[in-house]
Formats: sequence, C-alpha cells, structure tokens
Amino acid sequence: MHTGIERLVSDPGLLTGNRIGLVTNPTGLLPDLTPGASALLAAGVPLTALFSPEHGVRGAVQDGHGEQTGTDPATALPVFDTYTRDGAALDELVESSKVDTLVFDIADIGTRFYTYVWTMYDLMASAARLGVRFAVLDRPNPLGGSVAEGPVLDAAYASFVGRAAIPVRHGLTAGELALHVNRSLGAELQVITAEGWRRDMPFADTGLPWVMPSVNMPTPDTALVYPGTGLFEGTNLSEGRGTTRPFELIGAPYLDERFAAGLNALDLPGVRFRDTWFTPTFRKHAGVTVRGVQLHVHDPEAFRPVLTGVSMIHLARSLHPGEFDWYRNEDTGRHTVDLLWGSDTLRRALDAGDDPRELCPPPCHPEVWTGGEPLLYP
Repeated sequence: MHTGIERLVSDPGLLTGNRIGLVTNPTGLLPDLTPGASALLAAGVPLTALFSPEHGVRGAVQDGHGEQTGTDPATALPVFDTYTRDGAALDELVESSKVDTLVFDIADIGTRFYTYVWTMYDLMASAARLGVRFAVLDRPNPLGGSVAEGPVLDAAYASFVGRAAIPVRHGLTAGELALHVNRSLGAELQVITAEGWRRDMPFADTGLPWVMPSVNMPTPDTALVYPGTGLFEGTNLSEGRGTTRPFELIGAPYLDERFAAGLNALDLPGVRFRDTWFTPTFRKHAGVTVRGVQLHVHDPEAFRPVLTGVSMIHLARSLHPGEFDWYRNEDTGRHTVDLLWGSDTLRRALDAGDDPRELCPPPCHPEVWTGGEPLLYP
C-alpha cells in the first residue's frame, strides 16, 4: 500500500498551492523513515511553514503541552504552534504564516478523544473562514476500519477531546473524518488517499513502521486498548502514565486481588487480565507502588475496548466505593470523564450502579453512524 504522502512525493502535481503549510509530527514520514517535510521539499513541493499539534512537531512534549513557535532545525522552516488555539487566535496564526494551502499529515489512532483530528478540525474551520485550501494526506486507521464502538458525542460536551458527533472508536481514517465533518465546515478540501488499504487490514499488514504518535502511545497494543482505558484519565486510578505500558496498566493504591479476579470472571471478549503491581514515575500516584492489572488482548478482532474500559471502571467503583473518585477538569470544573465519554451518562449510570453493558451500544460498521455516507476504502 502507499500512504497519501508517498503518493504526493511521487507526484507533486496532485496538490496545488504556492505557499504550503504542513501540519505534522514524527508520524508524518515515509515508510523508509524519511521525514515528510524533508521528502516533500526534495520533491519540489513549495513548503513554507510547519504547524505543530499537541506534543509538538518533534513529538517530545508531554500531553497537555505544545511546542514553542520557532524554526525547525531540519528544514529551516518556521514552526507555528497550534495547540490551545482556535477561532480568532488560530485564524491570526494561519494568516501570519501567509500560506495558501494547509496540508495535514499526522497518524491518528482511531479514538475520538485523541486530539490530532481536532487540530485538523480547527485548522479546517480556520481555512474555511480564511479562504485557504486544505488537504489531508491519508493514512490507515491502526484499529482497522470495520468497527465503530461507543456512544456518539453530545454537542453540549464538545471540547478539544471531541468537537463533532462521532463515536468513541470511530472507524474512519483522518481523510474520511475530514470529509464527514466538512459538511458543516465548508472548507475547500482535498483528500489524497492511501492506496491499497482495506478496512479489514490489521496495522501489521500495512508494512508501515509504528512511530509513536505521542509520548504515551508507544506501541500498536497501546492504541488498541486506548478507546477504553483512556477513560481512566477521568478517575483517580492510574492509567499507566509514567510506566513503559501506559493504558495497558491500570492501578491504584486501594485496589486488591479482587480486581483482576473479578475482571476475568466477566469473560470480556478477546482479553484477559493479569494481577500486577507497578510504580508510576509521574502523574497519578507518582513514586507509589500500586496494585492493578495489565490487559492482555489475545483476540484483537473480538476485543471490545470501550466495553472493556467501562466494565473495568464499574468494577473498581463497585469494589471500592469509598476510595474511587472522578476527576474534574481544573479549567472548567467539569468532570473529565464526561468530556471523554461525550456526555454525563457514563458517570451518572455507574454512580447509580447500572449495568455497564447497557451503556455500550453494539459495535457497528462506520457507515451506520455516518448515516450511510460512502467511505473512501472498501
């Protein structure tokens, strides 16, 4: 298969524009590991600026931070930091770059609350307001594209971890998602597709190297569990940040042997749980040895990450009601899990002791939640 950037490097005529800004990070590269910006410049594409998302254009910054606007040492191009900017502030940034075309080339991981697609969304909205063209160099969804899971976001809970009404695990590529949201944004949009990718293709079959999309997404295994265990960021349990297995290790000082045993007794599809201890080096419970579980996915096709994550939270809360707690967003005062889930239904239902299976709609094909609109890949 060939990614969108491979196709553009081979045929620069696929894209029009005299001053092109590339929205990128370390995942925006060719299969031989050549950085995308360098490859495009060598092919004669008139890049004049780079735009960085959360974690920075070099991917070296922790979550919740961007990278200082400056100059990229590899290309000598100016870098414009988009993180935390939207609306008029983002328009001003794009205008100051003097680009006539924005090109997005970042690997997404198929989960609504991963922020890169919302950088794409905000820049598309800005491009529409400013009359700047927008292009997506498409890449595979590493979770595949045959399954969507979880509830669709309620517009009242829109934030930078979810701008549009899509499921938690959306099943689309970035290009397909751009086409979907552009119905309301109205940007002049082009998608350069990834040739040869199929919706049922596991990431290992794409032949592409796995490059960490962010500092806490080290492997494809991390991406696979993230639509469910990412919800633990809204609780006082560690989601494994500060370990070598973030989002695969879940724990807290108050958990005991009943947690792993109870999870395995649920017989959740495609996964088993190992009782374990770990000591996070930063964030929640830093420097404290906590008890919890490691997820071991033995059947990725059967595995339902959203159902798994919700079931894990439900059990932790049921076993330790006096110690379990929900986190609130420091800036807004809203519950973090509400923003991740896309509404307050998860928190309220689990607080009421409801069955978590009732909160997780059955998996569906992405065409179902997109209303039957045609997708780019078979």
